[in-house]
Amino acid sequence: MPKILLAEDEEVLRMLVVDTLEDEGYSIDEASDGEEAYNLIKQNTYDLILLDYMMPVYTGLELIEMIREDQNSTKIMMLSAKSQSSDQQKVLDAGANYFMSKPFSPIQLVERIEEILGESE
Repeated sequence: MPKILLAEDEEVLRMLVVDTLEDEGYSIDEASDGEEAYNLIKQNTYDLILLDYMMPVYTGLELIEMIREDQNSTKIMMLSAKSQSSDQQKVLDAGANYFMSKPFSPIQLVERIEEILGESE
């Protein structure tokens, strides 16, 4: 069973994504801020990390840089309402593998995750 970390400070969105992904059979850890996410990343191995761009303590962008400094090659997808091409490029340049603009439907997210994790197999 693929293991995913979701770091999202908006509780309602986090609950929706967790419920959707658990219904699809994924094992999900969740964090409500960047520090909590980083601590989980140091303690666990994930197949995919989903990061919100704008979070307390560490932003998604700062987290990507910290993860990559640790030589962690886990796939990372940024979820963000900051969807201008310059923001997307900044995220990809920092080391994210994928970018998904908010708002998104749960079905879109599941399809994208299936594509990403399918590439790993």
